[in-house]
Formats: sequence, C-alpha cells, structure tokens
Amino acid sequence: MTINNKQKELELNLNSTPSGNRKHIVIMGRCNVGKSSLLNAIVGQEVAIVSSIRGTTTDPVLKSMEFLPLGPVVFIDTAGLDDEGGLGRLRVQKSKKVLQRADYALLVHSIDDFDENHHVETLYQLKVLNVPYLIVFNKIDQAGEDLLNSMRSKFPKAVFVSANDMNSIHHLKNVMINELMTIEEDPSIIGDLLSYGGTAVLVVPVDSEAPKGRIILPQVQVIRDCLDHGIKVHVVRETELEQAIKELKHIDLVITDSQAFDLVSQIVPQDIPLTSFSILFARHKGDLSTFIEGSKVISSLKDGARILISESCTHNHTHEDIGRVKIPSLLNRSTGKSFEYIFSMGHDFQEDLHGFDLIIHCGSCMINRKTMLSRISLAKRHGVPITNYGVVLAYINNILDRTTKVEGML
Repeated sequence: MTINNKQKELELNLNSTPSGNRKHIVIMGRCNVGKSSLLNAIVGQEVAIVSSIRGTTTDPVLKSMEFLPLGPVVFIDTAGLDDEGGLGRLRVQKSKKVLQRADYALLVHSIDDFDENHHVETLYQLKVLNVPYLIVFNKIDQAGEDLLNSMRSKFPKAVFVSANDMNSIHHLKNVMINELMTIEEDPSIIGDLLSYGGTAVLVVPVDSEAPKGRIILPQVQVIRDCLDHGIKVHVVRETELEQAIKELKHIDLVITDSQAFDLVSQIVPQDIPLTSFSILFARHKGDLSTFIEGSKVISSLKDGARILISESCTHNHTHEDIGRVKIPSLLNRSTGKSFEYIFSMGHDFQEDLHGFDLIIHCGSCMINRKTMLSRISLAKRHGVPITNYGVVLAYINNILDRTTKVEGML
C-alpha cells in the first residue's frame, strides 16, 4: 500500500461513523433463501459470496453504508438458520448471537420454499430479544401468480422482492427506511444534560493507551455531541485542570477519564458537577440505574468471588490496562479480598453466566446500544449483578453519589 493510499484509508476511518453508532440491520433466514443476493442488491456491491451450495455464508458478513435519508447503518448477512452438521450448528449459534446486536432484522424466506415452523420459531427469537423485524419473501420471479397472491394474502405486511429486480429492491429499502425512522433514537451523551451555550470541561489524561496523535473514541464522541448541541468545550489534562477552573467564569460540568477520578475529584469544587466519560456512556449505551445497583454488591462479595470483566473493543494490553490490570488491583486493595477474574472481549460475551457473582463492563463505546441492553437483559435473567468501569471506579473512590447525581442524569 502506498503512502497516499494509507493516508486515504486513515482519513476514511477518522471520518466514518463508528460501528457502535450505526443502526445494525441483520439479514436472517434459512439456507439458500437468497440472503446474500439480497444484501448485494441492497448495498449495490458484491460484498457477500453468492452460491447455490448450502452453507456458503459461514461467518457473519458486515457492510457499513450511508442509508439515506436515515443515515449510517451496518448490514449483517448471516449463515442459514437450518444449517446442518457440527460446523453448521456452530454457524447457527453465531447467527442467533448476532441478533443480540440487531436494531432491526429482515426475516427472509424463499417464496417457493416457505417453512412455517421455522418462521414461527424465528419470530419467537426476535420477540424475546425485542428486535423489530420485516418479513421479506424473496425469489418472486420464480413463483407463479397463484402462489404469489396466496402469500400476499397470508402476509399482508410482508415485502415481496427479487434480488434481480431493482424496482422491488427500491421498494424494500423505502419500507425499511420508513420503519427504521420510527425506532427510538439512542439517548444523547450530554446534550440533554446541559443547556445550549453551556460549558463543559473535559479532563483527558494522556497515557500509553491513548492512540498516538489522537484521543480515544468516547472523548471524541462527547466533543461531537457538545458541538451538536451548542455546548462550549474546554479540553485539558489533569495537570492543567486547576488553572482552567480558575480561568473560566462558569463551568456547568466537568467530565473526566475514570482513571483520574481520585485526583480530579479533589481539584473540582463541590459546587461544580462532576462525572466521567464512562458514566456518561453507561447512560448513553446502557442502563445507569442498573449499573449503580450492580456496584453496590462489591462490599458483600466473598473472597474468591468470580467476576467477569467485559471489554467491547480489542486492543493490545499494557501494564496500564484499565480492565485487566487497574480495576482488579483496585478491587482487591479496596475490599482486602482476592477475586477470580475472567475476561471477555469484543462480541465474545459469555452466554452462560451461571457461577458469576458480578459483571463489570467497559463503557461500550465500540458496540451499539442494543448489544449493551441485550447483555444487561442476559445478566438479569441469570440473576447476576452488572455494572461498568466508570461506576466501579467512582464507587471505589467514594464519589459515586456525586458523579451520578448530575441534574437530569437519572
């Protein structure tokens, strides 16, 4: 790759909407119903391999695009839900797990090979996970008029398409956009906490985990949300915070990296609201009240308790790693006990949570809100308390009440 191409790739990555901020649209159905052909037709590119051989799609295929006028989305093509054999069953499990991050699903059937039992079973899974869906009958160019009329009568809200007919694909896209526009938007990160013209101070320590020449994604997203809502932003390191407070006439909110809680809470006067990026994302991507309740079990954990620490991103781990090093060390020190820590990364979240006493999740900036809510729901079904990095660090530093009582936060 040439330098110019590398530069273009970097600019594209920096200017693209992160996957965690895109609506996730999952395409599901049995083998050979034309899911991959449908994806290619929708996005206008050959992004998925198309074949008449069963099980051609193995791992989920992701394609990000601007789905105008809706905005940025991610389409996810999945393996057939009736795949067979040892590998086939693993593919089916992976396809079903993708539903945990689905904001919307296309349930695709081949009109000339409809399976009523499979249809009912899949609808049940969609409803359990609270995933809005659209039923799509594909390959209508291979169906006779009688069959077409019969299925249209039986499924009046379904969309009937052929991946080879762009008019039907355009109709499908319009129906999808109209339905997706009705899905509730994610809560604002900070825009509903401060008024237009308000002032926020962001405390951004620079450590070995900060990307060279850049700041980390949650900080970027908070800055963008401030700009979107007309909130003035001042970005400082913890070493310049005290001087910044003296220079600014009025501060509505100080937002700090959770790792600097102890120092920052001592610098910021009690009359200035204080919180962290991770706590803001606990509210933006998950359920802050649930996370606060989850943190309260820390004091009652027994020696040897099993704690699952989940990171939504994958990165190289260092001696300063917050999830694998700092939080375990701080928990052991603050409680005087020794716990067993199990770690998961990315989308490899544990399905069986039996035996865990607590889950501590990262700020979830790299996953969408639906994924985080699915994980919270899974934890509740297993009766396992769940919290997040920022809430735990505020709890350990005895400032949880202060950092979660910003007006309008709960």
